[in-house]
Amino acid sequence: MSDRAALIPSVPAKPSTRARAAAFLHVQVAAQALRWRLWAPVAFGGGCAVYFVLKAEPPAWPLLLYAAVAAAGWFAGRRAGLARAWTLPLMLLACFAFGIAAAKLRTDAVTAPIAPALDRPVVVEGWVVDVDSPGSAGPRVIIAPVRIDGLAPEDTPVRLRATVRGVAPEPGEAVRLFAILNPPPAPASPGAYDFGRTAFFQRMGGVAFALGETRPAYLTPAPWRLRAVMAVNAMRYDLAKRIVARQGERAGGVAAAMTTGHEAWLDPAEVDVMRDSGLAHILSISGLHMAVVGGFAFFLVRLLVAAAPWVALRVPGKKVAAVAGLLAVGTYLVVSGSPPPAERAAVTASIAFLAILLDRQAITMHALAVAALVVLVLQPEAIVTPGFQMSFAATAALVALVEAWPPRIREISAPLPILIVQRTGAWLGAAVLASLVAGAATGPFALQHFNRTAMYGLAANLATAPVSDFLIMPALALGALLEPLGLGAPFLWLAGQGITLMLAIGEWVASLPGAVRTVASAPDYVLPIAFLGVLFCCLWRGPLRWIGLPFACAVLLWPRAPTPDLWIGDGGTAAAFVENGEAVIMRPGVRQFAVDVWSRRRGLQTTDRPPEGWTCTRFSCAPETAAAGPVALWWGKRSPTAEQVDALCRSAQVIGVRAELSALPASCEGRLVLDGFDFARGGAVELRREGPPVANRWRAVWVADARGDRPWSRFGDVSDSGG
Repeated sequence: MSDRAALIPSVPAKPSTRARAAAFLHVQVAAQALRWRLWAPVAFGGGCAVYFVLKAEPPAWPLLLYAAVAAAGWFAGRRAGLARAWTLPLMLLACFAFGIAAAKLRTDAVTAPIAPALDRPVVVEGWVVDVDSPGSAGPRVIIAPVRIDGLAPEDTPVRLRATVRGVAPEPGEAVRLFAILNPPPAPASPGAYDFGRTAFFQRMGGVAFALGETRPAYLTPAPWRLRAVMAVNAMRYDLAKRIVARQGERAGGVAAAMTTGHEAWLDPAEVDVMRDSGLAHILSISGLHMAVVGGFAFFLVRLLVAAAPWVALRVPGKKVAAVAGLLAVGTYLVVSGSPPPAERAAVTASIAFLAILLDRQAITMHALAVAALVVLVLQPEAIVTPGFQMSFAATAALVALVEAWPPRIREISAPLPILIVQRTGAWLGAAVLASLVAGAATGPFALQHFNRTAMYGLAANLATAPVSDFLIMPALALGALLEPLGLGAPFLWLAGQGITLMLAIGEWVASLPGAVRTVASAPDYVLPIAFLGVLFCCLWRGPLRWIGLPFACAVLLWPRAPTPDLWIGDGGTAAAFVENGEAVIMRPGVRQFAVDVWSRRRGLQTTDRPPEGWTCTRFSCAPETAAAGPVALWWGKRSPTAEQVDALCRSAQVIGVRAELSALPASCEGRLVLDGFDFARGGAVELRREGPPVANRWRAVWVADARGDRPWSRFGDVSDSGG
């Protein structure tokens, strides 16, 4: 019996749950052996982001010293042969430090004069560099000023954005404006989009509002660099006019925006339709356009090489096609005017084509990481822009989808009808899944930055993607290439038919019930959590990637802060208060862009104040009873009299006065009075009631407090920041 028992192998003890979990974690961590370096751009971008959220401008030398010490620690650890568990954190710390230092150096490199807020109109003379997108007040142009009355040459901004009267002058013209000059506009509300920061990194030092017709100026010849830029922009503008002449303003306006970046012919109603249907991204030249143009050139050249057997046997067709793709991307970048999103997309596409030339796989997560790092080194400010966040999140999600996609099983001797059905089903399935993945990756950023969700955007994009990718963009590329020779008409006509179809789909989708939903922004610190969650889902290999999913949904799930009770715009010229879940506008149509930004950010629908219960004059508006509203407003430039201030204080709990007040009557005791001095220091303000209404205690959050004291923090007219 004992001998038989000796022949039976003993059953090993079952590993404990803790041992199995440890083994599982070991396998998952080992699977990341070649992917740890993907987190280097993430750490670098984190350093850039930390620099931009600082409330005060740091000196350069501590940041450079920190970067040098962190890099030295990392290199010392590698030379000492430390394990990856030590060198990886040191690498990420060094990348983080270099990110902060790079953002600081970039800020110092682009620093240029910023226009002061002048109290009188001035004469501006300069060169028209480009035609910008129109605003609600009229056409806008970018000007390189030569002389501005009252400003010394060293205080003259490098660029201005000017709103002009009548027909916009064209690039290359020397113009003379009699205009009101301001610094670039501040955010419309605390935490909202900061156009002033964007303008700072574009070296745009002010905005001007022309008070009369634009007149020609007689200036000395511009520097050769400026002449070259104006010549390219004149070519772009001429091409845009030719496209509009061929297609008409409706389709041609969209085609011109997609080709040259000029939005002068876009109908605002069409833009709203595209936005409500989820198709507005097609109007902005970015990754989609670069991918289509570069990919079209790549596959066209490769097809032509393969069609010529003599050539195909003697030249590497794939590499020749990659060179053609690089040339197409570079040409499109010039024709589009090189906006920052197009530059970032061009870098990404160029790295993919360079990978082909170097016999590497073009579409990989490592190539995307290199592209992100290059973009952030060149433009650290991109980390806080919606375009960078959305484009790289979507691309990372699509690359992760490609990595996880099972290899296709090739059919053997399958009948043609079955092959067609299978291939069509596979293409539709891939298109739906790709749209879902890209939409899920960009969703947190769209909710946080734009506060609106196109509920049927997936359907609209699936319906228009074939038209846009295989008809509109290739036809526009060929039409724009041949139009200077007078041969672009057939291709532009074909693109116009596709654009008409795309607009029809967009109008139908936007007209569906509940097509748009407004969502309030989450607290500012939630978006980085969502960004890291999206990246973890994409960069981590294995089932543990789904740990990042709840973090990726943070913007959607995070509780919102209580809605402010009252908003007063920069300068005290506009106000809105919350009543029954709606934003009641005191001056409809005035500073409408700022009102819309604030209301969307807080997830509010707007309504115009009915005239009942309010007393309004040319310079003021005040409630007749406490139930009508909590705020009275004086927007006149001159100071109100003591009697007028007394009437305002008797009518409301909060009083906003555009002018500065030297004294307050007794009736203002216990009231919150904000005057021109407060608005000049703090910009726009959100007020939230604390305690019972009779206490009249308010908690104020000013734009200046959220923005901090940074090089781009001068206050300008918020009405020019968009719309």
